[in-house]
Amino acid sequence: MDKRFLTPGEVATATVNAGIKKAGLSTQSCMYLGILAGIFIGFGALANILISQTLGGIDVGIAKFAGAAMFPVGLMLVVMCGAELFTGNNLMTLAVMDKKITWAKMFRNWGLVYIANLIGSLLLVLIVYYSTTLGDTAVDKAIAIAESKATLTITQAFLRGILCNVLVVLAVWLATAGQDIVSKIFACWFPIMLFVLCGFEHSIANMFFIPMGMALGASVTIGQLIINLIFVTLGNIVGGAIIIPFMYFNCYLKSNNKNNISKLADSKR
Repeated sequence: MDKRFLTPGEVATATVNAGIKKAGLSTQSCMYLGILAGIFIGFGALANILISQTLGGIDVGIAKFAGAAMFPVGLMLVVMCGAELFTGNNLMTLAVMDKKITWAKMFRNWGLVYIANLIGSLLLVLIVYYSTTLGDTAVDKAIAIAESKATLTITQAFLRGILCNVLVVLAVWLATAGQDIVSKIFACWFPIMLFVLCGFEHSIANMFFIPMGMALGASVTIGQLIINLIFVTLGNIVGGAIIIPFMYFNCYLKSNNKNNISKLADSKR
């Protein structure tokens, strides 16, 4: 029987190899693929708004779950169609820890992709706004979401950002383990659904949610948008670039652990 998934140790190695490829992407590729990722995540955010717009009057929990159930389509598109997402690329620190790429190459990728994600998100905001895709009820929902996110305290934004990207990079990790399209879909769906349901904060999603609400009349300033993005982004980095990669590097990629895992695998054959 064919093995349909990678072990955690194999995923760690695959993630390092992916980090090497990402570090070698041209500026043009980083920008094009980053713009696509911003649009893809924005699609998930838009679906979240549309499906939950009226359910809150029935049950708040059902509304949150419905929105959370739709949002993961964004990461599915990123992972399976091919795009560069800043929060997922936080896993590149694993390749840095393994001394396969330099800090400079990683930060170059992060910077280009982050800017491109913002461009893609704002492009989608403009298209949705001028196409009048959102009806009155959806407009109210979009404004409420933007104002709620913009009024988070710095501590709330930072801590929710940490928890969010722990789950996002674990979704990418699971999707890497899956070796067929259905496995990758489920791998993306559960962790992303969970972070949205819990109300955690994703910097790239907020590049759509907050400007979308602002375009529709939300009482949110540019300063509030910038502060939210700064501290959510820092939280995302801590969760996705430090906590998870540090744990898995020490468990699966340090030379002594590689030898131990290899011996354990041999003993099971």
